[in-house]
Amino acid sequence: MEVTVSPAVLRSGPYRFYFFSHEPNEPPHVHVDRDDWSAKFWLQPVALAHNLGFSARELRRIEEIVTENREHLREAWRGYFGT
Repeated sequence: MEVTVSPAVLRSGPYRFYFFSHEPNEPPHVHVDRDDWSAKFWLQPVALAHNLGFSARELRRIEEIVTENREHLREAWRGYFGT
């Protein structure tokens, strides 16, 4: 299976928010990277799905960004996956 990463659907400070092509059957969510760290957030409701490296403080900041941009991210999800 070929896995592709979408172009960034949002950039905020050092964070890049994007989707993976092989996850259309999961609930809407977004991946976020900075340097070698990565996290995944569900979009409805906004909640951390998994974390690889971010501190609790930084995760709270990322969650704020996701919450502030939730509608944009959900629209981008629908546009990317067609759902």
